[in-house]
Amino acid sequence: MKKNVTNLGLLLLAIFLFAFTVETAYEAEIKSWHQKRIEDLKKEEGWLNLAGLFWLQEGENTIGGDAKNSIVFPTDHSDAFLGKIILKNGKVTFEAAKHTSVFLGDQAASTAELFPYQGKPTVLKHKSLRWFIIQRGEKFAIRLRDLESPTVTGFKGIETFPISQDWRVKAKFIPTVGKKLTIVDITGRSYEQESPGKFVFTVDGKEYSLESVGSKERPHFVFGDLTNKHDTYGGGRFLDATPPDAEGYSYIDFNKAYNPPCVFTPYATCPLPTKENKLALAVKAGEKYHGDH
Repeated sequence: MKKNVTNLGLLLLAIFLFAFTVETAYEAEIKSWHQKRIEDLKKEEGWLNLAGLFWLQEGENTIGGDAKNSIVFPTDHSDAFLGKIILKNGKVTFEAAKHTSVFLGDQAASTAELFPYQGKPTVLKHKSLRWFIIQRGEKFAIRLRDLESPTVTGFKGIETFPISQDWRVKAKFIPTVGKKLTIVDITGRSYEQESPGKFVFTVDGKEYSLESVGSKERPHFVFGDLTNKHDTYGGGRFLDATPPDAEGYSYIDFNKAYNPPCVFTPYATCPLPTKENKLALAVKAGEKYHGDH
């Protein structure tokens, strides 16, 4: 009898140690993912350094640090007059002012074609400033970055909920080929985006679903839940999932729910969750928001 009790104790200890090791490995994975997320935010292509979003008027738009310009860049990081951004029939070009230093890559740029571009945007540089053109519907804007912005130098990280493997849920992928979602962003603009399918999952015995955008191979969600406006950002959060396997199942890990760019800068145009993606559920996992980013 004593031997059996000893063996049972050793078995329970082994099970506990195995479970502890698995949980620790999982926590390490999530922490590593979150650390990379922080590093990406701080990069030159990250969201922390956005310093302006300036909508272009048809014709000439002068840029620089002087208030007389059509578009005023940060005075302490810009020469008074940098040149002109010219929008004409959907084409955007740049003409530099004399005696100023604007670069395209490592070369001084007296002129440059900014839009349309092939692949990545054409980025111009001046001191700590970087800018390029974005298109939203029929409108065009300069997106400005400042690598020495206080939002970069003063960034203190992002608080998160405690990591729990319970929030990694198995989901069934249901294709919705040809379906388009009407997406509204924080500026009130709406547009349509194709949805490859919805993902159905269960939490505490109740069934929920999220409609995805992106592709079947790279599903992406904009979702809201009952923590919004309290513990998390009022405009919802973003989330990515693994692609469905051969049987149509995927995993959604809410521990990797992350804040949209609008949490970090007023110069982003973030999509809001659709009605179908507002969960009647408090998702206490992933990134928090307390209005101090």
